[in-house]
Amino acid sequence: MKRTGFEQFLYYFIIIVMNAPIKNVALNEENYPLLLKEIADPPAALHYMGELPRPETKMIAIVGTRKLTPEGKIIAKQIAKDLAESGLTIVSGLALGIDAAAHEGALMSGRTVAVLANGLDKIYPPSNENLAKEIIEKGGAIISEYPAGTPAYPSQFLARNRIISGLALATVIVEMPRRSGASVTAKQALEQDREIFVVPGSIRHANYQGSHMLIRNGARLVTSAQDILEDLDLAPEAEGTAPRHSNDPTAENILNALQNAGAPLDIDNISEITKLEPQAISRELTYLLIDGIITEKNNKFFLKK
Repeated sequence: MKRTGFEQFLYYFIIIVMNAPIKNVALNEENYPLLLKEIADPPAALHYMGELPRPETKMIAIVGTRKLTPEGKIIAKQIAKDLAESGLTIVSGLALGIDAAAHEGALMSGRTVAVLANGLDKIYPPSNENLAKEIIEKGGAIISEYPAGTPAYPSQFLARNRIISGLALATVIVEMPRRSGASVTAKQALEQDREIFVVPGSIRHANYQGSHMLIRNGARLVTSAQDILEDLDLAPEAEGTAPRHSNDPTAENILNALQNAGAPLDIDNISEITKLEPQAISRELTYLLIDGIITEKNNKFFLKK
């Protein structure tokens, strides 16, 4: 595909000015993000620039409307900053509005990952090229499932959203109108069995109509990063506090099964031993992998030595 003069300029901007070659990681490789592997339709490969987070990295997605209010921008930036400061990596879509605010907030104290809906030889939207450059310079990454040269077709933005939610332990919604791309991300997070947190707002503002519908349907209302950290059991523990898994019967049953088996087990083996549902086992195994308690190889799990 022949590039126009402007497209050629963008290509050289990325490769030379940003000094970020496009790299790839396949689904079957060890450095592919663990949580993304768990969704029903993970990308066969990810293309990325910058530093891909380690597979066990804990990430939180923050999404919302492109037509944000000044208050929404402040809230998104503050929550992202505080979560990044606690060691979490922030994921969003590099779009105008809440996405950009989340990336900017995360960069104030940590790292962030931007997921694009097109090939990485272009940054979309072009107005966020400098933000993309800063993300890479500060240790983050720009990623896409689409190879270089792929345009940003409308349907790909919807498909991209499953990656945003799939990378994350939870998705935070800031300002979501009734009809919004963020509502697709929220729906996909639910299908992926991930938590959804929603920042409430004025009942008179259209930007919160979708947000309040999510809360009515069971999403968790939050007003700060601390609320999110506490609900996910990620808040700093006081000295002498037991680890999260020590009082979790599901985790204890799984760990006992792995310890007593003397050999790696797959999910079906664990279900047969523990009588737990495979979905509950899969979810808990993900947390145990992220916490470094167990290891996975060829879809079988064993205790880390």
